[in-house]
Amino acid sequence: MFNGLTFEKLMLILVIAAFLLGPERLPRYAEALAGLVRRVRAFAQGAKTRMKDEMGEDFDDVDWRQLDPRQYDPRRIIREALLDDAPVPKAAPAATAPTTPVKPVTSKLEPGTRPPFDSEAT
Repeated sequence: MFNGLTFEKLMLILVIAAFLLGPERLPRYAEALAGLVRRVRAFAQGAKTRMKDEMGEDFDDVDWRQLDPRQYDPRRIIREALLDDAPVPKAAPAATAPTTPVKPVTSKLEPGTRPPFDSEAT
C-alpha cells in the first residue's frame, strides 16, 4: 500500500501539513496522531495477549513463518496432498520380457444405431 513512500516524501507531506494546518492547530493534530498511534499499539498488544491466552502453551511452539499467506502455493499444496496418499510403486522385475501394447477392441456400429452413452463421463 505504501510501497513508494520514502523518507523524503514523508517529510514533504509533513511540511505541507504544517503549512495547511498552521501553528495554532498543529499541536492539537500532533497530539491526536500520537493518541491514535498509542491506541493502535494497545489494540495490537491486546490482540496478541488474547491470542496467547487462548492458544495457551502452544503459542510459542507455532512456526509463524510457515503460516505466512505469502507462502501459499495452491499447486504445491495439491501436489503434497496427492502424494501423501499415493501408494509407493513397486519396482518391476528386470528379468521380464517386454510386453507388447494391447490394442483396444473397437466394434463398428450399424448405420442408424446410437453409440453408447456414459452419463458420468460428461
